[in-house]
Amino acid sequence: MLKTSIRNKLIALLMITTIVPFGSSIIITYLYTKDSIEDQVVKESSNLLYQGKVNLESYINELNGLSLSLYNNPDFINFMRSPSKENNYLTIGIVKNIVQTILYTGDTINGVRISFADGDRVISATKRSTVVFSNRIKDSQWEYFRKAERSPYNMYIEPTYSQEEENINRSKEIITIHRAFRNVPGDEVLAYISLDISPDKIIDLSRNLYNPDSEEFYLLSSEGEMIYSSDRDVSDDGNNQKWIRKIMESKDVSGTLEWKEDRFNGVMMYDQLPASAGGWYLVKRVSYANLYESAFSVAKINILFGVLGLTLVVLATLFVSFKITSPIRILLSNIQEVEKGNMKVQAESFGFDEIGILGNRFQQMIERINHLINREYKLEIENKTNQLKVLQSQINPHFLYNALQSIGTIALKNKVPQIYSLITHLSKIMRYGMNMEEDVVPLSKEINYTNAYLLLQKERFGENLEYSVQVDDGLKDVQVPKMILQPLIENYFKHGFDIRDGVGRIDLTCFHDGEELVMVVRDNGAGVTEDRLMEIEEHFNADAWNKTGEETNIGLKNVYVRLKLYYEHKATLLLLNHEDGGFMVTMRLPLRMEGVANESNHH
Repeated sequence: MLKTSIRNKLIALLMITTIVPFGSSIIITYLYTKDSIEDQVVKESSNLLYQGKVNLESYINELNGLSLSLYNNPDFINFMRSPSKENNYLTIGIVKNIVQTILYTGDTINGVRISFADGDRVISATKRSTVVFSNRIKDSQWEYFRKAERSPYNMYIEPTYSQEEENINRSKEIITIHRAFRNVPGDEVLAYISLDISPDKIIDLSRNLYNPDSEEFYLLSSEGEMIYSSDRDVSDDGNNQKWIRKIMESKDVSGTLEWKEDRFNGVMMYDQLPASAGGWYLVKRVSYANLYESAFSVAKINILFGVLGLTLVVLATLFVSFKITSPIRILLSNIQEVEKGNMKVQAESFGFDEIGILGNRFQQMIERINHLINREYKLEIENKTNQLKVLQSQINPHFLYNALQSIGTIALKNKVPQIYSLITHLSKIMRYGMNMEEDVVPLSKEINYTNAYLLLQKERFGENLEYSVQVDDGLKDVQVPKMILQPLIENYFKHGFDIRDGVGRIDLTCFHDGEELVMVVRDNGAGVTEDRLMEIEEHFNADAWNKTGEETNIGLKNVYVRLKLYYEHKATLLLLNHEDGGFMVTMRLPLRMEGVANESNHH
């Protein structure tokens, strides 16, 4: 039985073809992950360093822009050229305002100093003191001033140092940006602008560039001095000069370096800011231990998912094996239902094999039998409908037309032309409405019918009704569904005419907007409430005409359904209260009607 069973053979085959590839995939994935994880970490770290470089560069350029903005102030430049005019209190006040403006522009600026090139005047200000004029420049500052002067960008960034805060017995880390302020367009240095910057924002930007649990990050000056270090022990290590020097000797502004000396064994990624932004180095180090730990973690995850995958594969194999034989049982069950007289048996697709073909042919046979039964039932209904139409057609339309014509002739003979005119309009309305041979008509026919209807209403209500019909030239031959306007106009006389204020008025306007025909029916009735508008829209979308049995808005629903039948989503029917009062219905139809032009074919 084991050798001859199709189900057992299928299970064995599926097991072999799934377990072997899955097991091989787990082994290959483990080996490949160990080799590729380093490249992945290097790539991600390099991208992160580049983003950090862009953020730091933007921040430093923003600070540089503060000192560069001084060139745009003529009064400040004149003072720098002739600072000896101290009796000019107005100019000195301007300088104070400029210094304080720079000082309070950014939250990270702690101090501003202007040191004159002659060495005997300094203007300084901090957030804890006002602007101070002195005549002493620290000797240690001249080294940085000279570096800024020699820089092609007239700028040098002094690395972090401890600054004693005034009136407080503590020190604070500070980074200073020095700029040589020249007598433009000449090359003479007038003064040196120094901005004391708190490194808080730089530290915040740096902390976003590494994972403190598995990575190290360092920010170095262009001369290799440590600005920021994620590991204080490393920042104080004298052996740092080896790998720092190795990075600085590289000709590339960014790259990767493997390091296996001292106490670090791993990969270093670095990137450098442009010289215009200080030329700082961003260095990220990841040890091989952390790299391989990630690889081992990934491998463990792969193995775990592999085991889960194999389990699912085994279950799927059993499922598929039983699934192949299940259509036979379903087919047998359907046959038994048909034997009981249930002709509505339905089943999912049996597939495309021999069993599937057999099941599909059986399903088609049942559907054909159902079709024959339904056809006989529909023929019986159609016969009943035809009998009803025969009864209705006993009133000959031609007899009505001839009778109305005779009445009109008598009216003319008796010199009552008004009656003749009314009968003529009524005859047009009946002839138009009872013509069953056309469902789609030119707009001109629909307008003529509408005019005849409005004339009868005008005769009925007299001076209590006014109306207007306006149609743009070139639209009269546009094909529209028959009787599409009359229900909208009739809706006014049913629901809005009796509750109006003053003379009743209804306006019909037809114009084209791009590739659309727009028909607007507006009246001066009382309109409808917002709740009623929502109720009408829900009524439009309902499957039944009106579940409560009322005939309210059946005409509007008829128009809405017919638009959907003829145009699908290309036509719209908008109902709203006009801002000047009254109710307004707007129809937008395509100028060209596509598809079958017969409503009877829209089922």
